[in-house]
Amino acid sequence: MNPSLCTRRGFLRSGAGAVLAATAARSVLAVEPFPHAGPPRLRLSIAAYSFRDEFAKGRDGSPPRLDMFQFLDFCADQHCDGAELTSYYFPEGATDEYFIRVRRHAFLRGVSVSGTAVGNNFTYGAGPERDKEIAHVKGWIAKAAILGAPHIRVFAGDAKGRPLAEAQRNCIEALEECGAEAARHGIFLGVENHGGIVAEADSILTIVRAVKSPWVGINLDTGNFHTPDPYADLEKCAPYTVNVQFKGYVQPRGVKEKQPDTAAHACALLRRAGYQGWVALEYELPEDPRVRVPVMLREMRTAMADGG
Repeated sequence: MNPSLCTRRGFLRSGAGAVLAATAARSVLAVEPFPHAGPPRLRLSIAAYSFRDEFAKGRDGSPPRLDMFQFLDFCADQHCDGAELTSYYFPEGATDEYFIRVRRHAFLRGVSVSGTAVGNNFTYGAGPERDKEIAHVKGWIAKAAILGAPHIRVFAGDAKGRPLAEAQRNCIEALEECGAEAARHGIFLGVENHGGIVAEADSILTIVRAVKSPWVGINLDTGNFHTPDPYADLEKCAPYTVNVQFKGYVQPRGVKEKQPDTAAHACALLRRAGYQGWVALEYELPEDPRVRVPVMLREMRTAMADGG
């Protein structure tokens, strides 16, 4: 049986489901594989994280070599439909007026803001630490609404010494609270498979399936599963995906070097799941992104077109 199509009863019989039965029993599982009418549709975007070195301040305190307006210009010059505006690279203390300027600039350059991305840890139990993390994400939900971003990448976090089941339960509760806020703005939250308690497919699926919000799904990073078979884990998660970040490599467990992953392979995987949405290039390879990113974008564009 395809794990992504398990029934609620089957899920609760499983070990992962039993751990979270008390949570899941409060209501039916809200997050099921997302239905898509019609054929797959893949839209090309670039993540600002691809240019993290240029967005960083110089060691001498000199200003970054790249800002959001210049990044949007780059996306437009590369004929990309979208731009993923990573939260880390906005000026500290940026006002609503600043975000409106960014949205206007994107519109005039013909670029859609495909989403944004925040850093957080949702494994804390009830208390000030969790409240701080939730407030941070809610703050970015409001900013995303101003930007016109339909999606925010969020993290689950590290267990920090807690039992896995407890960390999962804490994450579910935080996602439900933030999911309710995101729903009010019509914004999806995508939990990235980013190590910690979601280093493996079964754990991220345990969390996402138990969250009582249809506005929470998976932000599928194609290079982040370091399991014996990353491709199998990506296949499991694809039906629950609301945003994709393509890395151009995989690194199975026990393999020292990153292994090339083609855009054609990644797009085929997404089509099998019927995915419709953004595929953002998140470049992390050593070659200069100004050189390599345009090449990878051409490869991605060809792979997307080849599938119709």
